Order: sequence, then structure tokens, then C-alpha cells
Amino acid sequence: MKKILLIEDELLLQKSLKKLLERKGAQVIETSSGKEAINKIETNNFDRIICDLMLQDISGFDVIEESKKKYSLNEISQLFIIITAYSSRQVLEKAKAYGCLVIGKPFDDINATLELFLK
Repeated sequence: MKKILLIEDELLLQKSLKKLLERKGAQVIETSSGKEAINKIETNNFDRIICDLMLQDISGFDVIEESKKKYSLNEISQLFIIITAYSSRQVLEKAKAYGCLVIGKPFDDINATLELFLK
């Protein structure tokens, strides 16, 4: 069973993704706070971290930076998937520097997106 941390402050999307991922057999821990996510990352091990870029308290990139205290850049590139409605060139370049996959919201194909999350 995959253990996934879902960091999303849009509550309807958070609840929907949690339910869909759990139906596919994943264990999902969710939060809408970047700072709370950092605490969860420090105290748990996850198979995947799905992180919204624009959170209410800090950015998804801030969460990734803090995760460097626990994970190598290679591990971060394997763990994190960034989801965002704001995929500008700068965002894509910064995500590439971390080696992270970026998925735009709204999702084009929810089933394909869920498969990426669970891979």
C-alpha cells in the first residue's frame, strides 16, 4: 500500500483526490498547510508527496526546500509531484531544478493523473 502525503488547500479537490486515491488502495494523509506538511514529512515516511504550489501559508517550493533536511535531491525528485494552476515558465524551470514532475490543474485526464500519483 502506497503512503501518500497530499498537500492541497483547495478542500474540495483535497477531499476528492483523497477519496479517489484511497479507492485505488493508497493510504492518504492530507493537509492544507505547508508548515503542517513539513512536520508530517519530518516525522513520517511517504512513498509519494503531492504538493500544491500555491498554499495559503507558504509555497510548495518552501516545503521542498525544508524537505532537503531529510531527503537528497534525487529522493525529492522521486517523491514529489507538484500540482498547480500556475505553470509559468519560471515555475517549470524551478520544478525542473528539483527534478519534480509538474501537473497542471485542472487535470486533463484524472485516471492518468491518479496513475502518475501512484507510480
